Formats: sequence, structure tokens, C-alpha cells
Amino acid sequence: MDRSINIALSHGPARLVFLLQDLKFGGTQRQTLELARRLDRRRFQAEVWMLMAGDDLVPVARKWGIPLVWLARQKRVGPLSLVNLWRRLRGGSVDLLLLLTAVPNIWGKPLGRLAGVPIIVSNCRGGAPHRQHEDWLWPLGDHIISNSVAEAAILTGSYEIPSDRVTVILNGVDTEYFQPPRAGRSGTPVILSVGRLEPQKDQEVLIEAFRSVAAEHPEAQLRLVGNGTLRENISSLAARHGLAARVQVLPGRTNLRPLFQEATVFALSSQAEGLPNVVLEAMASGLPVVATRVGGLPEVVAPGRTGWLVPPRNVPALAAALSHLLSAPDTCQAFGRAGREQAMRDFSLEAMVRAHEEVFLSLVKGHRGGELPAGGE
Repeated sequence: MDRSINIALSHGPARLVFLLQDLKFGGTQRQTLELARRLDRRRFQAEVWMLMAGDDLVPVARKWGIPLVWLARQKRVGPLSLVNLWRRLRGGSVDLLLLLTAVPNIWGKPLGRLAGVPIIVSNCRGGAPHRQHEDWLWPLGDHIISNSVAEAAILTGSYEIPSDRVTVILNGVDTEYFQPPRAGRSGTPVILSVGRLEPQKDQEVLIEAFRSVAAEHPEAQLRLVGNGTLRENISSLAARHGLAARVQVLPGRTNLRPLFQEATVFALSSQAEGLPNVVLEAMASGLPVVATRVGGLPEVVAPGRTGWLVPPRNVPALAAALSHLLSAPDTCQAFGRAGREQAMRDFSLEAMVRAHEEVFLSLVKGHRGGELPAGGE
């Protein structure tokens, strides 16, 4: 057994706090719960704190026995959230503080440092360095985890963060849960897209592209799944194009597997991404992927093998890629098989969890001469 594991065992499990903005439907939120669920409990006592309301994934967390703490129940992060965060960090023996999503990364580093938290690990994904003010906040953390090589290159290049302070850990997907349908796909061509209905995801471009696809494929349907501020805009755009009967805007949900199994193609039209979980889930489900060439997506989608990549906000290119796949069932199946093989080979949940544990144990081992930190002051 590794010496660092012996240290963790001899001093008891480290108290590890995941700090999230909320528990709304989202890839980062879901990945956080998967990680908290699967960490070795001999080494880590994990809990999840939220800065604001948003309970979509609470049933999942409860089912998995993950302790949850709300620092405030307001609709936005405000002074109450931050005061309660400060009090809890000062009053509790937090050994490791793991910051996820933009707002926790902004406030967690200075408040954690002032409160005397021994180890602070931030996360940077989805084009977040600028939004998280990493240019001047990164020195307040001990380490940064990114879920894509492209994002890490920005951190070490543009932001000049030392490479030994940054680790790339790819997202993981449960390939036993997300599987192709045993009975085969339905006959109706369905383009599926999952993501928050917000400007960054750019579903309006996808609807514009589907306008062309629908003319070539009279039976095709588009299903958009997610919650967000643009729901009414997106529904109105579909209606203006005469597509109301063929475009479904469905609310976010915890169980996406049936939607993946009913779909023909998965599409993502985002302007910025890290390494989105939904793409991995689609690949594990045997779907070909059409996505924009942004963030870590080129690290996942292999053009001509598992799907196609197109420039962001390019309606003709997006429409052409979708139409090509709907016109070529054999290609869809081949891309889907290759995508599932890649998901099983390169994006296992077990590898994602072990990689996080290695980072955490390395930081613990380096703190106070290798002893497990006691936390606080």
C-alpha cells in the first residue's frame, strides 16, 4: 500500500468539502456527485455544500448517501451565502476544499485562505479562466484540476500558471448505465440535445440548422432537454419557423438514459465547453455526435469516426453534418459503435475517481511534512 494511503488511514479520513453554486441539472453537478459517491471512504469523508437554492439533483445525492449543506436558500448567491461559507470554514475542520463552477471558485479561494483551510483545489472547465478571474486568484489555491487538455493549455500558457500546479482529469461516464438499446433504435429520426437553455449552449443556432434538416427529412424530430432562461425564446423561434410540432423542448431530468436510447444523433451547438458529460453519455449510449469545435470537444469527438465537428455558430455546417448522418444509417451505427468503444476505453468513472484521489493524496502528503492536515486554526 502507498505510504500516502497509510498516512490517510493512520490519521483518519480527510474531511473533503465540495463547494458548488447549486444542485441544478448540470454536468459539473452530476460529476461532483459521482466523485463524492465513489471516493474511498477510508481516506476521504466527502460532503457537498451549496451557495444557493437549486435542488434538481438532490434525490440523486440522497439516494447515494452524500451529506448536503445549504449555505443559503436564496435564488442567487449573496452576502448571506458568503457569510455562512466563511463561518463554516472558520468553525469546521475542513482538510480539503474543492471548488466547482465559477462563483465558488471566485469566492472559495480568498475565503478559504483567510479561514485557514489547509488545502484548496479549484476546478477550471468550460472556458472558465476568465469568468473565474484566474489571472489574479490562482495563487490563492494549491492546485487546479481541468477536465480538458485545451483548458489546461490556456491556464499554463495565457495565464502563466506553473504546469506542476495544473492536472488534467477527464470526465468519467457510467458505461454500465448508459448503453445502447438492446432492441435497436426506433424508426423515427430523432436529434437529441441536452444542456441548460442559456446563451453559451446556443440552442437557437441548432433550431436554425434543424430548419434545413427538417426540409430534407420530413419525419425528423429535434428534442432539446434542459432548463434555463431561454426556454420561451427557443420555443418561440421553433414556432416562427413552423417547427412547433417537430421541436420538443423538454425539462431537465435526472434520468436521461431513455432519451439517449430513443435518439438517432446527439447534437451540441455550444459556443464554449470544457469536456461535457452529455457527450460522453451519448457516446456510451452508442450515438454519433455532431458538436462544435470548441474547448475539449476535439479531444472526445473524432471526425469521421465517432461523429463530426463544426465551427460554432455555423448554421450551414451544422445542418449539413446532421443531414448527412440522418441520410446514412450505416454510418450512424458505425460512429455509435466506435463512440461507445472509446467511452469504455478512455472515460471510465473509475479512472476519473482514482486520478482525483492521487491529486488529493499528493497534496495531503506534501502538507506539514506528509501528515494529514487537521484543518482550520
